[in-house]
Amino acid sequence: MPKYSPENIRNIVLCGHGGSGKTTLTDAFLNASGKVKRLASVDDGTSICDFDEEEKAHKYTIEPSCVNFDWAGKHFDVFDSPGYPDFIGGAISTMGASDTAVIVVNATSGIEVNTRRVFAEAKKAGLGRMVVLSKMDGDNIKFDELIESIKAVFGQEAALFNVPIGQGSKFTGVVDVLKPIDAEGALVDPNELHEALIETIVSVDDSAMERYFEGELPNDEEMAKLIAKGIKEESLIPIFCVSAKTGVGLNELLNGLASFALPSDAIVRTGKDAEGADVEVAANPDGPIVAQVFKTRIDPFVQKINYIRVFSGVLKTGANVPLIGSRKGFKIAQLFEVVANDLQPIDEAGPGMIVAVTKTDELKTCATLGDVEMPRFLYPTPMVGLAASPKNRGDEAKVSVALTKLAEEDLTFKVERNEQTKQMLITGMSELHLQVLQERLKRRDKVELETKEQKIPYRETIQQMAEGSYRHKKQSGGAGQFGEVHIRMFPFPGGTDPEEFATDKNRFPSMKEWKYFPENNFLWIDSIVGGTIPSNFMPAIDKGFKDRMESGVIAGYQVQDLCIEVYFGKYHPVDSNEQAFRTAAKGAFKETFMKARPALLEPIVNLDVTVPVDKVGDVNSDVVAARRGRPLGVEDAGGGYQTVKAEVPFAEVTTYSRALASMTGGQGSYTIEFNRYDIVPGNIQSEIIAKAELKEDEE
Repeated sequence: MPKYSPENIRNIVLCGHGGSGKTTLTDAFLNASGKVKRLASVDDGTSICDFDEEEKAHKYTIEPSCVNFDWAGKHFDVFDSPGYPDFIGGAISTMGASDTAVIVVNATSGIEVNTRRVFAEAKKAGLGRMVVLSKMDGDNIKFDELIESIKAVFGQEAALFNVPIGQGSKFTGVVDVLKPIDAEGALVDPNELHEALIETIVSVDDSAMERYFEGELPNDEEMAKLIAKGIKEESLIPIFCVSAKTGVGLNELLNGLASFALPSDAIVRTGKDAEGADVEVAANPDGPIVAQVFKTRIDPFVQKINYIRVFSGVLKTGANVPLIGSRKGFKIAQLFEVVANDLQPIDEAGPGMIVAVTKTDELKTCATLGDVEMPRFLYPTPMVGLAASPKNRGDEAKVSVALTKLAEEDLTFKVERNEQTKQMLITGMSELHLQVLQERLKRRDKVELETKEQKIPYRETIQQMAEGSYRHKKQSGGAGQFGEVHIRMFPFPGGTDPEEFATDKNRFPSMKEWKYFPENNFLWIDSIVGGTIPSNFMPAIDKGFKDRMESGVIAGYQVQDLCIEVYFGKYHPVDSNEQAFRTAAKGAFKETFMKARPALLEPIVNLDVTVPVDKVGDVNSDVVAARRGRPLGVEDAGGGYQTVKAEVPFAEVTTYSRALASMTGGQGSYTIEFNRYDIVPGNIQSEIIAKAELKEDEE
């Protein structure tokens, strides 16, 4: 049987803004529990969790790490997640393996940019949430204002479970609000909070509330269950106070997590069976195996490491288990327990446990072991890109392999070759994100990149119907080349039903066959009658169209959103061949395209900018006046912040992080998500085409 039962496992992710003290708190947990004997420090580079060279150099968490320890009869798996929004993917991954999110708030700084983000992500993931006020030994803490801001942002269900005795250098202890005592120097009278907290707790259960109003208080065990229920139902968000450096409040926090954080069997997950039907996955050691990879790490010494959360059944070293998407399944060579970068072999792991496996090419983040497929984690779309190339000649193959490894580790990093711009693009969450990953490439893989601002992936399209033709005729002594193609070209906006469009007899009365290519929203209609073009040449015509769509017509960008009808042509029984008709098709395409009011399309993104209320006007003005944006409204984000929503051309926000930091003094955050392609304004389109023509002349 597994070493730990699901009800005694606490899977907790510490999340919050960078510098809030998550890593120091995790190190302190290990020391207090006796799991690690030595003292550790982020500042001097000895942290157990921040073990990567980039983390030591920058002194903040870049990759999430996992540790385990035992406390008060409970087994803890604690994730130290990155604090800066640039590395939000790591926080999202570990939330997928957790049951409770502990939002760590720096008591000196208060709620910061990423505090809001991770709180919302934890809610989206369905986790229980608790709050820890860290660094209570810091200076200039305004405790009353801090609690008010937490309630404003997180909701009135946020409630102090202990109150600090003193603050700053005078922070000497905490008082339990559930069992208050008179304590000199307490920043808040715990007796004033006690009754309201008890009423909030018992209100989650009708029977408990009736007994309470009859004068019967729940015992400690009942109280713990009621609190956990309130956390699960989102009617209660406990707040604890602590200083990880001095240790004040640390034991009380660990006891609170042991008693109130959700056990690993509290949340019933849902997956899909082989037929696609929803299946509930309960934390049952006797149930079928269901486990999911939530993180992948490429280590230069032990190669690939996959970190796994077990949801149901028991994984055993040496066992062969089903793997979604694989016929042969997956053999577990060895299971490991994890403490940061230290892996200890174990024989088996039951529901709720966090384990690692090594040297596993078959496994990737989000992969599911078992016959029930768990949902993939929802990562934001990376939109900040750079054009990249190897710094040293001959490193092309090494760079390709190294970038592939990075993309496998971090699902908010993408690498691709853009066939339009002929550039290799690396795309991430921010400039800082890409900078740190380049540092890792240099250290781990011994390769360096040269980068420059990416080209905007414009597209070309048409705005009206047109007809055209092209005759390709070439005679050079022997057999010649001959092919003639007549076409009609129609605008075909995104979202148009291809079958309905193609089978419209009023539009295409002679349609014989149609094909649809979703990758560039291209509809191809064959209306040839009477054999004016033999059918064996039609594939060559199709290739000619695609050649021209790939290379563009007016500025060298890929063409999309159009329909072409081939309705007439001519051939020669001797001189016609595939190449002749391919060339004729390209010529007909270009001639007709130029008659059909050609236009450039640009990517439009949804821009959400969260800033202090007094900066909303500046952001709105900048979006409209400087970035050709269209404001969509403003939403309250709580705690004196608002979120400005707008649609903006992607070309105007490729370096937005710098502008926003300048406007808000670093207090703003933003997300961008691709929305659609739209017509480029005429004056800007003329500039883009002129630049493309100039470049073509130079080449």
